Amino acid sequence: MAMYKSRLQENYEKQGRKVLQEKFGYHNPMEVPRIIKVVVSMGLKDAVQDSKIPDQAAAELMLITGQKPIIRKAKKSIATFKLREGMPIGCKVTLRRHMMYEFVDRLVNIALPRVKDFRGLDAGQFDGRGNYSLGLKEQIVFPEINYDKIDKIRGMNIAIITTAKTNEEAKVLLETFDFPFTK
Repeated sequence: MAMYKSRLQENYEKQGRKVLQEKFGYHNPMEVPRIIKVVVSMGLKDAVQDSKIPDQAAAELMLITGQKPIIRKAKKSIATFKLREGMPIGCKVTLRRHMMYEFVDRLVNIALPRVKDFRGLDAGQFDGRGNYSLGLKEQIVFPEINYDKIDKIRGMNIAIITTAKTNEEAKVLLETFDFPFTK
């Protein structure tokens, strides 16, 4: 049975690995950094007032990622935010394998160019261990979202988890996936 591979995954396996192996001098092909998972999450601060908001946000996140999100609940009560333990306050999806590559492909080639006044991604958003995080202010940059059917514009956080040991390795890895970093 043939395994499905996305365009981005094939490009990485054919060219990206070689570029990384030559640049950093890896001897073992298993040393070459790769993306392990992508976590997409939405915080829902207005879910405290309206109980339908988590379901709407989860439906939008499912359209964007192609995978059913889990609704995150508050771990403890915070009176100043009118938040009680167990209330839904966000939703998240963890993407792996081909779903992850498909999402990264749509993010880089379709969504990011549609962001208003987009000048490139900040290379300072690495965490020091080879993982990259970025935030989007509106979910409507993804073509799966119909602008007329959304109730509110929501942002989302996207974390790209890699096996890279340093920020430099991770940056070169993400550049092989055509991430548009500002210099």
